[in-house]
Amino acid sequence: MTTNVGGVPDQPQSEHETDQVSQNQKKEQGAKRKRMKERSEVWEHFDKEDLPSGMQAICKYCGMSYKCGAKKNGSSVLWAHITRCRKYPFNTPKDSKQSLLSFKSAKEPSGGTSGLTYHKFDAGSIRKALSFMVIVDELPFKFVEGIGFRHFCGVIEPRFNVPSRITVAKDCFETYLTEKRKMKNVLKRCNSRVSLTTDTWTSIQQINYMCLTVHFIDNNWKLHKRILNFCPISSHKGDDIGKEIEKCLLDWGLENVMYITVDNASSNDTAIGYMRRKISGWKTGVLKGRFLHMRCVAHIVNLVVSDGLKTVNESVQHVRHVVRFIKQSPARLQRFKKCVLDEKINTKKGLCLDVPTRWNSTYLMLNAAIELQDAFERYSGEDPHYVVDLNERDGKGSPDSDDWNNVRRLSEFLQAFYDLTLHVYGSLYVSLNLFFHELVSVAVLMKDLVSSDDVDMCLMACRMKEKYEKYWGDPEKINLLIFIVVVLDPRYKLDYVEWMITEIYDPIVASKLVDNVKVALNALYEEYRVSSGNDVNREEVSSSKDGKTPLSPKHKKIEVLKIKYKKHKCERDGDAKIELDKYLEEDTAEDIDEFDILSWWKFNCSRFPTVGRIARDVLAVPVSTVASESAFSTGGRVLDQFRSSLTPRVVEGLVCAQNWLRASPFPSIEECLEEVELLEEDLKNMAVGDDDIDEVLEIID
Repeated sequence: MTTNVGGVPDQPQSEHETDQVSQNQKKEQGAKRKRMKERSEVWEHFDKEDLPSGMQAICKYCGMSYKCGAKKNGSSVLWAHITRCRKYPFNTPKDSKQSLLSFKSAKEPSGGTSGLTYHKFDAGSIRKALSFMVIVDELPFKFVEGIGFRHFCGVIEPRFNVPSRITVAKDCFETYLTEKRKMKNVLKRCNSRVSLTTDTWTSIQQINYMCLTVHFIDNNWKLHKRILNFCPISSHKGDDIGKEIEKCLLDWGLENVMYITVDNASSNDTAIGYMRRKISGWKTGVLKGRFLHMRCVAHIVNLVVSDGLKTVNESVQHVRHVVRFIKQSPARLQRFKKCVLDEKINTKKGLCLDVPTRWNSTYLMLNAAIELQDAFERYSGEDPHYVVDLNERDGKGSPDSDDWNNVRRLSEFLQAFYDLTLHVYGSLYVSLNLFFHELVSVAVLMKDLVSSDDVDMCLMACRMKEKYEKYWGDPEKINLLIFIVVVLDPRYKLDYVEWMITEIYDPIVASKLVDNVKVALNALYEEYRVSSGNDVNREEVSSSKDGKTPLSPKHKKIEVLKIKYKKHKCERDGDAKIELDKYLEEDTAEDIDEFDILSWWKFNCSRFPTVGRIARDVLAVPVSTVASESAFSTGGRVLDQFRSSLTPRVVEGLVCAQNWLRASPFPSIEECLEEVELLEEDLKNMAVGDDDIDEVLEIID
């Protein structure tokens, strides 16, 4: 028995009370062990020590200590410390100016090399990069809500809060608005005229879209192409297309249009007529829009060759049958590949079956089959069904030597058109001057085949020549720009063009065509010379207005007299066409494969300023609409069956922004601070406007 402090003896504990105390202690110990097992992850960053002052949690990085163990000392204080600990390696404090060093990847999109760089955590920059990825890689907006992507972002940067698909959609639209403003500044600073290509397309939504692409040479003599608009139109009628082109040009502030390249649809003739009237009203056309209409060369070549292949001989049918027979069965194809190896045919070309309505596929089929001729002959001896099946189809069997000779001549003939098509399909290099040489080679080849003893080839060449002369045979209808651009090529000039015209045309047609080229060239030079003088006058007057001190009436008269004297000096020094004559009489440049016509004019435009301005505008003219047609492939991927709810404005933003972001950057474009501030204000007003947000939200299912 014990005595308490007050002298009152304690009562002895019963066995039941003792058992209850021991059970409570066991429960506390079990709960303690359970808490130890389920302890917070924050203890991975802290060490627990039992000090005289009590239990302490000590940071593993900076040594800071905190009380722990009591109920009021939870883990929230420890987590708060980790987020601001200066020595925690994954923290970049906001008040710290020090950045983290890292190695830049060797495969940069901009073409840069690897090296040491620095970075700071910036959620805004990461969101811009995310919108860049979604646009360029044609990803759906819901991609950012995928489990895998969120896990990836959590591993690579835990501090970044992955936005929702609605936020990403708005970021992508804001990127489009930003790039559009940059594009407007580029076009505003460009001193040259622009050329356009346009085409129409019907999407999976059954909405008619029109793509308008601009081609121009910048102040640094670099050729560029950019999609301006990918917008819906009410119909494919010519007037509707023309009005939509006018609307787009007014939105971009473009009036100095040199040429518009379209395909051979009759509605495009109406659209060009509409635009010719509008541009004449703007008083910005060249020779009253005389050369505004440029027909797509690729479409004309397709019409010419397709018309000629309607009379294709039986030899092509025989080759098509043997190719189809082998490709119908995987076992036959494997046996044929073994025959190729046994014959030791060193080629990477494989069998391909053509589409009869596409002449280029017929050429590729014949070109590949000719190189595999020996393999076909070997295969006929190894497969007993080969000859039997072919006899049932055409009653002849496998192609004989005459058939192979016929398709070889046809393949060589079609190769000229195929090479022409490949050259004119280019949109990132000057193609108009290359087209003339291909046109000459094709014309000479058809001229020879018309008088050939081969009846089949002669008949085909006659049909093709008839279609050829419909577009390029009439001196009054042909676009003379295809000849003028060769005159502006310092390797050839006017004498070369005259000689080539006499070689491919009849004497009467050639004489008329040469005269038309000379007249058009002189008229074009005269118009540019006069407009150049007006530009000089405007520059002089504007420079006097831009002075810090306003000019007095006396000084204004002196400035006007100076301008008149400069004009008088230009007229007194000789003929108005002396610069053009000087260029034409100068020796031609060396004709080498690596010749860069834009670089030549860049370094010689100071010697021939007026002719250089003509060259800069003319060399940017595309000869095909492939630049606009290729955008429809992008549109088809953006508007697939899983994303058919996209609105036309969002589709335009995605297609245009992808084209601008993928293209090479413009050289050294300097923007003043006022324009940057104006851009930021526009983005704030436009990107978060109610109309734009509602339209972006419509894309969410």
